[in-house]
Amino acid sequence: MSGLRIGILGTRGIPNRYGGFEQCAEYLAAGLAKKGHNVWVYNSHDHEYQEDTWNGVNIIHCYDPEKKIGTAGQFIYDLNCIRDARKRKFHVLLQLGYTSNSIWYKLWPGNCKNIVNMDGLEWKRSKYSAKVQKFLKRAERWAALKADVLIADSLGIEKYLKEEYNKPSHFIAYGADVFEDPYEPLLEKYNVQHFDYNMLMARMEPENNIEMILKAHVLSGTGRPLLVVGKTENAFGKYLVDTYGHKPGIRFLGGIYDITVINNLRYFSHLYFHGHSVGGTNPSLLEAMGSNSLIAAHDNLFNRAVLGDDAFYFADAEQLIKVIREVTAKATHNNMLENNLRKIRDQYNWPRIVDEYEKVLIAAAK
Repeated sequence: MSGLRIGILGTRGIPNRYGGFEQCAEYLAAGLAKKGHNVWVYNSHDHEYQEDTWNGVNIIHCYDPEKKIGTAGQFIYDLNCIRDARKRKFHVLLQLGYTSNSIWYKLWPGNCKNIVNMDGLEWKRSKYSAKVQKFLKRAERWAALKADVLIADSLGIEKYLKEEYNKPSHFIAYGADVFEDPYEPLLEKYNVQHFDYNMLMARMEPENNIEMILKAHVLSGTGRPLLVVGKTENAFGKYLVDTYGHKPGIRFLGGIYDITVINNLRYFSHLYFHGHSVGGTNPSLLEAMGSNSLIAAHDNLFNRAVLGDDAFYFADAEQLIKVIREVTAKATHNNMLENNLRKIRDQYNWPRIVDEYEKVLIAAAK
């Protein structure tokens, strides 16, 4: 079956201006459209991109009150998207995540197949209260049991879904590109020298172990700057800036969404810190691998499943201090760098990811 009518919801929209699922939607929608499918992506009404099409993808703008009323607005936005999807006669509706749309499972379109990417273990995120965590566990259950098809972005999530809900899922990771055009003069803007600074890029959330990394970097006594990339407008971000913004070498750069800038900063860094501890295959980790970054990662199942032996690991500040102090010149670890680049080329490239999604979508629509 070809020429599917495909709807994609669960993100703030494309082109990506926010995070992992938005990036997934961007690459996936464009890739499926190039393969001859008719693709619609739902965007928040106030997304900065206001056109009706993007790279062959149809854009549907739905009212999103999140900026006015906070997190509750996400549920209203998803409800608006689902109501619209009921009218579209999609063959398949791909829902990226479940946190604010599985509550509406009784309203999911009944005239198409509902496919859910189950994301990570959202209910384990430490930023949520016990009450919210309990709700998210319930939302996970609704999505797992009510979806026609499940997609897991890591082998760990695939195993969890089978054990917890006795539901099979299709393992499809995220994708990334190999960065091949480094441009060293870009570093002048950030006042750093090639391979003589460290870097951290993440959302400002506790489970990303950002404070652990900042504390370890300060206590290590390294003379290298630490570039911190990510929006700091939330409460935790403001706390980090207030607490560490004036410490030696710590430089908060805010959010940067120019992928060329980000990839250059990753490429020319000495160490790249990845503190994410919850979730599946993390997009920013894959991008760092594809940008020839030497990675120090939080020691957990999800990161080890991707990096294997090709990273330095830490579970606490003391271990990270040791990594920062003892890791020698980046060039002495070329075997780790090459192994990670090979993984991106062979396992995590976007054309392969799009192909795998297409197979699942076509099979579901039959």
